Amino acid sequence: MRQYVIAPTRVVWKSPTGVERAENLLKKSRGQSLLDDPVAACVLTSAEGQPAGIVLDFGVEIQGSVEIFTPMTAEKNAPTLRIRTGESVMECLTPVGEKGATNDHAIRDQVVTLPWLGSITIGRTGFRFCYIEAADPKIPVEISEIRAICSVRDLPYLGSFRCDDNRLNQIWATGAWTVHLNMQEYLWDGIKRDRLVWIGDMHPEVSTIAAVFGHNDVVEKSLDLTRDVTPVDKWMNGISSYSMWWVLIHDQWYQHYGKLDYLKEQKSYMEGLLKKLCGLVGPDGKEKIDGMRFLDWPSSPNQQGVTAGLQALLAMTLERGAALMIILEDPELAKLCTEKAKLALTQVPAPNGSKSGAALQVLAGMVDAKETARAVLLPGESQGVSTFYGYYVLQALSKAGHTDAAMETIRSYWGGMLDRGATTFWEDFDRAWLEGSGRIDEVVPAGKKDIHGDFGAYCYENFRHSLCHGWASGPTAWMSQTVLGISPAAPGFTKVRIEPQLGSLQWAEGTFPTPLGIIRVRHEKQTNGSVKSDIQLPEGCERVK
Repeated sequence: MRQYVIAPTRVVWKSPTGVERAENLLKKSRGQSLLDDPVAACVLTSAEGQPAGIVLDFGVEIQGSVEIFTPMTAEKNAPTLRIRTGESVMECLTPVGEKGATNDHAIRDQVVTLPWLGSITIGRTGFRFCYIEAADPKIPVEISEIRAICSVRDLPYLGSFRCDDNRLNQIWATGAWTVHLNMQEYLWDGIKRDRLVWIGDMHPEVSTIAAVFGHNDVVEKSLDLTRDVTPVDKWMNGISSYSMWWVLIHDQWYQHYGKLDYLKEQKSYMEGLLKKLCGLVGPDGKEKIDGMRFLDWPSSPNQQGVTAGLQALLAMTLERGAALMIILEDPELAKLCTEKAKLALTQVPAPNGSKSGAALQVLAGMVDAKETARAVLLPGESQGVSTFYGYYVLQALSKAGHTDAAMETIRSYWGGMLDRGATTFWEDFDRAWLEGSGRIDEVVPAGKKDIHGDFGAYCYENFRHSLCHGWASGPTAWMSQTVLGISPAAPGFTKVRIEPQLGSLQWAEGTFPTPLGIIRVRHEKQTNGSVKSDIQLPEGCERVK
């Protein structure tokens, strides 16, 4: 891990009384208390019923801690400080227990005792904003310096993306940063809440890692952890679809990196899991999946749509499982998986308007892509899209030839979060939240709704809602895979397909990391509508049509 020091960029808010020289906290970042500091300390003096506090903005969402330095004072009176971090201004102004604000997964609201002429490091969570308040009305708090310490893996951004639409460029970069923050000891889904390994949630994250960072052991470590703690007769994370995503992630990882020895380590577990999944295809082809039937949270009320998606996901998993069993030299199980996948594809439950379920049906090849796009995916534009399964909606739209519609969904849906001050992508989002709502980087004005504290559902109500969730990074992977058009045609990128879909873009360029080196491309729209490509491949990588 590497640690980056980040100084506060502005004082967002301060209490009407009891605050002196808050602006001095913006003037220095030395990382050291001084016997004789030339810049006077910030002083917070609370009174009974009138707490003195300020909110600082560090400019960008980070995963890490807050470090506070204290000056030389006449009294060694052990002042106490309340400190509360938040992913939005309103969250850090809200005590735990109100409007869903919690200390779940990480302590982000606490009272600490400050040292005399020293420093203290507080917390390890996801945040952008920090509220500090003098906790004891009898003892003023003096602070000479405050800074954030961001802890992330020290990784070069090997992948890149640029085009003539700067909004798309910003969204690509934001998705990359969202996942980078979640690449901690394991691959988490959220850095404030959901600091856990969720296998299904990992699939978009792994796709983004492949496009931005290339091979990283955090993926294998997280896959193996979940395998090792989940008996094959149980579902990973208690969710049926997540065991299927485990197989699909392994297929993707092998295609990108060609690590046969690592794939062989999965053989015993994967064989048991695939046999179990084969048994869930009934004689008529209908899935008989037990346990928690889940795609994404917004789809949950539409159980018919969930059934449509699970039927498709089961067929996809068995189809790719068959290919993996051929590689792992189990032809008998490969044959069974192929037969069961074909049988599952004969059953096509109506998605009942579910874009998540319909997208999986398109990707499984069980429905006509163009017709499904017309009937389900295109109506309402980004309405019904989730930050998790939005990735598969984008893939399905481009498969149906609607690349421009996919890019417009990215601009309006993921871009809608940026319009409210986001620097990372959120656990969930609905464009309806935009109407009459304030920004996350301001105190919400009177008469406006709080887009963080007034919305959310299921496990992410109000301030419990995570504003940095790795499963929301899909547009980053999609733009590299689809707009740049780069995908492996043989394990380890010994062969590559480059089939750009520019839509209405005039040009796009970027890089894509492979085990053989960096692929570099630039695609330019010609006056006749054709695309001219400049492609540089690493040695040992062959382009195929």
